[in-house]
Amino acid sequence: MDATGRIEQIITPSVEAMGYEVVRVQISGGQRSVLQIMAERADGAPMTVEDCADISRSVSALLDVEDPIREAYTLEVSSPGIDRPLTRLKDFERFAGFEARLESRMAIDGRKRFKGMLKGVEDGLVCVDTEQGPARLEFDNILRAKLVLTDELIRASQEQQEGPQN
Repeated sequence: MDATGRIEQIITPSVEAMGYEVVRVQISGGQRSVLQIMAERADGAPMTVEDCADISRSVSALLDVEDPIREAYTLEVSSPGIDRPLTRLKDFERFAGFEARLESRMAIDGRKRFKGMLKGVEDGLVCVDTEQGPARLEFDNILRAKLVLTDELIRASQEQQEGPQN
């Protein structure tokens, strides 16, 4: 298991017990490594700075005990944002009807990059309508995926933050 997988394994139970879900764990290099933990509220409410601070305190304590990263690093906790990465199978279901960019590990019909409307998940395959036609990707073959910032996505995000109108 790689370092990010190990870290995710260490922090996920505590983060979930606090009422959040881990979206992504990523380590980026440089002079000093940065450990980025992206999380969202399990209740679907917008993340606040206080939410990120609470997660940061909890995760810091866990990582101090477990010590999965040997060298010095900076911890960043953030929310996924509007044009969020899609990292879990349920993300592709949740955001069906929105535009996304996907990159596969192995080529499918000579292509590795796909852009189009997410259609959800069918028989364990991520479905997307592209300009070249429908594409079905195995979840394990998806290297990267994220929502595309569109007017529809912005509108949906604003409606979610404002809550139901009376």
